[in-house]
Amino acid sequence: MSRIGARFDALARAGDGALIVFVVAGHPDPATSAELLPAIADAGADIIELGVPFSDPLADGPVIQAASQRALAEGVSPVRVLEMAAALRRVREVPLVLMTCYNPICQFGLEAFAEESAGAGVDGVIVTDLPPEEAAEWVDVARSHRLDTVFLLAPTSSHTRIEKVVDLATGFVYCVSRMGVTGARDELPEDLARLVGRIRGQTAKPVAVGFGISRPDHVAGVCRLTEGAVVGSAMVALMDREQSSAGLARKVKDFVAELKAATRGTRGADAS
Repeated sequence: MSRIGARFDALARAGDGALIVFVVAGHPDPATSAELLPAIADAGADIIELGVPFSDPLADGPVIQAASQRALAEGVSPVRVLEMAAALRRVREVPLVLMTCYNPICQFGLEAFAEESAGAGVDGVIVTDLPPEEAAEWVDVARSHRLDTVFLLAPTSSHTRIEKVVDLATGFVYCVSRMGVTGARDELPEDLARLVGRIRGQTAKPVAVGFGISRPDHVAGVCRLTEGAVVGSAMVALMDREQSSAGLARKVKDFVAELKAATRGTRGADAS
């Protein structure tokens, strides 16, 4: 069992949901990014998603796009992202997922990317623009290196697409809460429970919801429906606001701890 699977199992026994924190590797700068990753783990993140900066993202909103551009300007390449992953793995056991578009993997080489990711202590990879119908080669390579393959489902996903994704997914299924790009929102979508129900009808694998999850009450609401909540843009925005502050690490840890507290007890007797 992977670290991801083990973490979800432990959380299920505790009756808690998972807090999954997304950050852009190398943002706000490579040194600060590397320092913040252990702090995020220590504050209670159950899984860390490390975004690979890319010049032409498809689903990233303005906050994450800007963070990626800053990281690229700092020379953060896939190789440097893997170096950051390896440095984190040397000091922490938190499950680690890379989130990337398919182009950087292709440029790196599928076999080399999977081998070096596994060697760096990465546990899974989310390829945001790889349709499950075209993913067989990547899935075979990733699994040969014991990497979980996480796929996305959206409100527009058909029954057939859901069936395909839940068959291929390992680690967890990533449920996109709304159409459009990433970014903090004020409210959870009204039809989220229906979307989760459609996925639940086809799999018992863990499901995590992302896109627009920005506050503890969002996290609590999502974790009553699914096994986990993904917070990304709100974390990146906090780093933007506080990047010049001497208390950046403390503010990041406090925010993560607040979000994590909202997951506790959500998967008990009243959980869906």
